[in-house]
This record gives sequence, C-alpha cells and structure tokens, in this order.
Amino acid sequence: MTALFRITLPDGSVREMAPGTTPADVAAAIGPGLAKAAIAARVDGELRDLSRPFEGDAELALVTARDEKDALELARHDFAHVLAEAVQHLFPGTQITFGPATDDGFYYDFAPKDRPFTEEDLPAIEAEMRAIIARNEPFQREVWSREQLIETWQRQGETFKAEWAAELPDGEELTIYRQGQWLDMCRGPHMPSTGRLDPQAFKLTRVSGAYWRGDQNNAMLSRIYGTGWLNKKQLDAHLHMLEEAAKRDHRKLGQEMDLFHLQAEAHGSVFWHPKGYMIWRQLEAYMRRRLDAAGYEEVKTPQIMDARQWEQSGHWGKYRENMFVIPDEVPNVEDEGPVVSNDADWMALKPMNCPAHVLIFRQGIKSYRDLPIRMAEFGCCHRNEPHGALHGIMRVRQFTQDDAHIFVRADQLVGEVAKFVDLLDVVYKDLGFDQYAIKLALRPDKRFGSEEMWDWSEQSLRDAVAATGRNTAAFGWEELPGEGAFYAPKLEFHLTDAIGRTWQVGTIQTDTVLPERLDASYVGEDGERHRPIMLHRAILGSFERFIGILIEHHAGRFPLWLAPVQAVVATIVSDADDYAREVQAKLAAAGIRVETDLRNEKINYKVREHSLAKVPALLVVGKREAEEGKVAVRRLGSDRQEFVSLDEIVTRLVEEATAPDLR
Repeated sequence: MTALFRITLPDGSVREMAPGTTPADVAAAIGPGLAKAAIAARVDGELRDLSRPFEGDAELALVTARDEKDALELARHDFAHVLAEAVQHLFPGTQITFGPATDDGFYYDFAPKDRPFTEEDLPAIEAEMRAIIARNEPFQREVWSREQLIETWQRQGETFKAEWAAELPDGEELTIYRQGQWLDMCRGPHMPSTGRLDPQAFKLTRVSGAYWRGDQNNAMLSRIYGTGWLNKKQLDAHLHMLEEAAKRDHRKLGQEMDLFHLQAEAHGSVFWHPKGYMIWRQLEAYMRRRLDAAGYEEVKTPQIMDARQWEQSGHWGKYRENMFVIPDEVPNVEDEGPVVSNDADWMALKPMNCPAHVLIFRQGIKSYRDLPIRMAEFGCCHRNEPHGALHGIMRVRQFTQDDAHIFVRADQLVGEVAKFVDLLDVVYKDLGFDQYAIKLALRPDKRFGSEEMWDWSEQSLRDAVAATGRNTAAFGWEELPGEGAFYAPKLEFHLTDAIGRTWQVGTIQTDTVLPERLDASYVGEDGERHRPIMLHRAILGSFERFIGILIEHHAGRFPLWLAPVQAVVATIVSDADDYAREVQAKLAAAGIRVETDLRNEKINYKVREHSLAKVPALLVVGKREAEEGKVAVRRLGSDRQEFVSLDEIVTRLVEEATAPDLR
C-alpha cells in the first residue's frame, strides 16, 4: 500500500493525501468555497501553483485574494504573460524576452519585427488582453530539458530566448508555462487560469526603449509597462495617486518655486538656488539642534582618501565601479610624469563616511567608560550612478548624508538603538510624517560572521524596537528574510507620504566587520583590548532626496518654519509702497523671511503668481491698510481674507515660524 502524505494546515490539523494530489485537491476537500477562492499555495513556505503535486509531507497554506501581497505578485506576473501573448498575436514576428512583475504592475520587453511600439498601440493591446482573460485559459506548468527549450525557441525564431536558454545550467529543473497555445520560459508560479484576473484591474501606461540584457552594446528593445491590481477599485485609487504624484513632482515644483535646477554640465549634481538652499539650511540647522541635544559630536572628514584605505575597509572591492577614482598625482604632460600602475597610486572621492569615522575613533586610547561615542557628520559623498538611474534630486551622484556612527559596547547596543528610534520618531513627526513602518532586514544567504553573531544582532534589534513599544502592526512592524547587509542585519524606516506612497529613508544597522578590518578598539574594564560595535545610522538619508520627498509630500506648501519665503507684502496701489516697506522691515526684524511685491500689476495677478510659488502668507496693503496700520492676510490655499493689525500678524507669524524643537 502506498504511503499517504501528511499535509499540515495552518490551524495544526493534518490531512492525509495520496501521492499525486495537489493543493487544489486539499482546497476542494475542505469545501467548495475555498476551492473557488484559492489562487495559489504556500508549500513549506514556498509560493506554488495550486496544480503542482505534493512531493512528500508538507506544511500547506492556501492563498486567496485576501493574502494581498502574494495575490498581487501573482496577478502582476499573470498580466505580464497575457500582455506578451496579446502583443505576439497582434504583431506577428515580434520576439519576446523578459517580463517580470514590479512593485505596482508589470512590464515586458519585446523585439518588434517592423517598428518600435508606441503608446498609440496600447489601446489595441489592452483590448486583446481582455479577450485572452475572457477565454479563461489555464496556466499549465511543464518541466523541460535545456535542449528542448533551445530547439523550441530556435524553431519559433525566438533568438533572444534561445540565447538565454543556451546559458542555463545543465541539469537544472527548467520550467515553461502555457496559456492555451502560447508559452514562455518561467519559474512561476501563476494563478489557475487567465480568467482569475479582473479584466478591469489593469492599464498599460507607457512604452520605452530598453537594451537586451541591460547592455547598451546589445539590441534595442521595446518595453511596455502596465499597472495591475486585484480589482478596479484598487486600480482607480492607484491611477488617482499617479495623477496627484504628477502634480507634486519635485522637478516641476522645484522649477515653479525657483528652488534648484539640474543641467548636463554637472550631471547628477544639484544647482541649489537661494530659495532651495534656504530649505536646506533650515533643515540642517534643525537636525543639528536635535543631534546636539541627543549627545552627538559633529565631525568633518576628507572628501578624498587613498585607495589603500578603501581597500582595507573592503569598499574598494565592492564599490570601486561606483566610485569616482583619480590618480594620486596628476602626470605632467611634458615629461610624461609618474605612471599610474596599481591601486596604491589611486585615490577616490568618498562614497560613504564610515571608514573616516573609524579613523577618528582610533585617534587616542578609548576606554569602556568613553562609550557610547556618537559621531555625526553632514558628509558630502559621491557615487558614480549610471545616467539612466538618476532622477531629479531623488537620485544623484553628489549628495550629503545626515550620517552618524555610534560606537558601543555589546551591553549598550539595545539601549542605543532604542534611543535612536525615539529620536527618529520625533524628527519625522516634526517634519510632517505621522506614519512610518519599521522593518527588520534579516541575514542574507551570502554573509560574513558566525550564526551566533547573526542570532545576537537580529535579536538585539528586535529587543530595541520592543523597548520603544513600536514592534506592532500600527508601526508596520515586519521582518524581511534575506534583505540584511552582508555584514549585519538592519532596521529600515519607511515613511508614508500624503498620497500614500512609501519611501525608505532612515536606517540603523550593526557592524562588527569594519571595526575589525580597520583595527578599532577600546580598553575594557578588564584592561584588555576589545572591538566596539559600530552602529551605522541615518534619519533623513540624504538631504537632496529628503528635500525632494518633502516637496512632494507637502506639494510645495511647506510648514512656515521651512518655507523659503514665509511672507510677501503686496501692494494694491503705489501709494502704499512706503507702508509695504515698513511692514517688510518690521517682519524682517522679527526674523520672518519676507519680500515685497511693489510691481504695477493687478492684485489678482500677484495673488495667482505668489500662490504658484507656494508663498504661505500674502499680506496685501493699500491706502486703507496704510492709514489704519493693518494688513489683509491671505493664506495659501484659502480664498478667505482677514484684516488684522500689523503687530498681530507679526506675533502670529513669529510663533508659527518657530521650528518645532524651539517651541
């Protein structure tokens, strides 16, 4: 008699099933409602097709649309396959390459036979996709040999797929998925059929160029992007968010508000205009006060360091391709000068601050009584990001981090991390972010250090967050297996902005590797040398990116204390010019950043222009206001106008313009 497989369900119950049965069979045995709702299964934690047979005893969790994370990943993967079939049906001779799911949808890269695709092609492709969904074709998984894959792709004229298949490891289990007559090489999993997709829950969004395998020396492909969801309500909410995001785009608002610009002469670096740099200055001053109060000591370290230093720290081997490297000595053209022959002859602009902070720590003998040492730097760093990866001021080559490193003893780690989390919470709320998620990134497959070290480090971070009371669903607490750095686990802090997008900004991670590599030590209570634990931490991340996030979060309408221009005094008639200057002088003397608008323009024109520039307070003055010592106050975003005395508006604005930590 054939032995039965023991299938353990999440509630602990066990069902005995015959070999050859599938998760779909278990769902049917439990009840018709679950059989209809199930779209996939987790077998021993691995996401699988419902139709894939069990291979032995297993733990089973059936996946339904309520398991939104898994369901979205499956749906987007399915939409990608449906897109590829639709394109090949409408445009015979088109070759397929790759088509993954993304964070909000999917894309597929194609090699068209005749011409690149354009956005005018998208409506017809969407209609064909809906027809494929309506046919409710089952997704069928098959295991093929590498030779079978190569022969099939060559026969079908799929030269890109054939090239890829030829490089796959011999002997590895290779799978394809069919939907009707169409197939693609794919690891899966997929939902049971195309009909499980909501035909109203996707939209193709744009077309772009992409190089085969990401190499600009290879063929140019057409990439079609789409966004995919579980239902039309989710799609509509996402499209509304995209529309709102376009209005808030920091590049658009940065131009309208005259904050900064970018140009090819300094690709990947920001030209800060006076108003934009005023935001920077206010943010930096606020952060400096917070760090001073929290016991940090500010330092300043060199921009350029010798390659031997980067080699010792380990960055030379891992980051060199992203570092701006220069000769240690520039050759003299006339006598041909020194020849750069090896790594010792090179220097590099720093891509991060941490090695330099260890070098400061090493100056002088440190005692266990000196720890913790909290070392902060608003450090300017450079990373040679690819041109295609740059994005406004969000992704640049030159950036300034609100960086700090805390050197601690093992017994201090939990307390220091908890203090950091409390500090970060205050900063985010002061800057207008009431909601953020905390995630613990755990050990990756490739890592340094012993399992005992990883166990201790991960548990220490858990304990630190627990000590603050933030290891709860309200704070989005989540553990992320495999996403830690190669040398240590880390806590990530993901902000939610005003339109529901998330941004990973803050981080803190433990490090025992760099102190070892750079020979950092302190004298312990026992009189022996010990290695400190190094905590790498940031709250804002980089000033450039965080200011971009602030612009989009506030839609340019900064709280008064951060606004580059806090008030404008605008005249209705030229007879009020002198009074406008008097108002400006009084506000400026009180510390308000104020300008005057004395132009011979209609007041409605001035109101529109300063609203576009996102000036928080417009103080309108005419003959009447001058005679009575008052101003007509219009606040940004409001049609109301309030008449108040000059002294009263000065008092109000001064109170409102005070930074949160100084109130």
